[in-house]
Amino acid sequence: MGELRERFDNHMILRGLSPNTRRAYLYHMAKLTKFYMRSPDTLSNDDIQKYLLHLIVRKKRAYDTINQAFSGFRLFYAGLLRRGKTEFHIPPRPKMKKLPLVYPVEDVVRIIDATGNLKHRALLMTTYSAGLRVDEVTRLRPEYIESKRMLIRVDRGKGKKDRYTLLAAKTLQTLRDYWRSYKPGEWLFVGKNPEKPMPIGTAQKIFYKAKKRSGVTGGRGIHTLRHCFATHLIDAGVDVCTVKRMMGHSSLSTTAKYVHVTKYRLSVSGCQLTVS
Repeated sequence: MGELRERFDNHMILRGLSPNTRRAYLYHMAKLTKFYMRSPDTLSNDDIQKYLLHLIVRKKRAYDTINQAFSGFRLFYAGLLRRGKTEFHIPPRPKMKKLPLVYPVEDVVRIIDATGNLKHRALLMTTYSAGLRVDEVTRLRPEYIESKRMLIRVDRGKGKKDRYTLLAAKTLQTLRDYWRSYKPGEWLFVGKNPEKPMPIGTAQKIFYKAKKRSGVTGGRGIHTLRHCFATHLIDAGVDVCTVKRMMGHSSLSTTAKYVHVTKYRLSVSGCQLTVS
């Protein structure tokens, strides 16, 4: 896309979009450009509609992926290029009620214990015991660990909202061991570049590697640990409103789905030892 890419990225910055959203929209624009091997400003509404149909029918992409591409295209053509009409569209979101996949406490412990790397262990423990999204844990700064209050500050989480969540005693001890060994700087968890936070993809790979070593099956990515956090707290008797605040949910109905998950769990023992 060249110059158009830079213009689009600047447009998104001025609109206040998050770095993750900007990366996603630029990715989908690049895929659209490669599909037609033409500059995207030469594509018609029909061209874009055919590409969206290609994602749905041929590629069988998940609805969230298709919706993300659609949103990026709409911002590019209506926002940046100021086209009067953007007539391409996608079907409405399917009415599906998916329960989150959750591990028993014992399986979470197995996954965390499966890594011998102290940094990886600290990352997974913090993600689970605080119920963090992957982009939240990778962007933690040392000063966000408030040990005197036993809280973790989440700065500009989803929806650009700040919140506090739990700092478990065992997690604090592991983080102190990690601090003494690694001496992190601006960011608590970094990748190869010590001046930048750990890439989200790296955190995902750490989780998948630990899960494979543990022999635990099922679940999806590292976000499964966040689902476990909420469900295990509710299992332990923590009220839904408190869990909602710690998860950073905008709606109580989003948190309430974890109440339904508890009905299907076979083992609920040991939760209090993990989170307090």
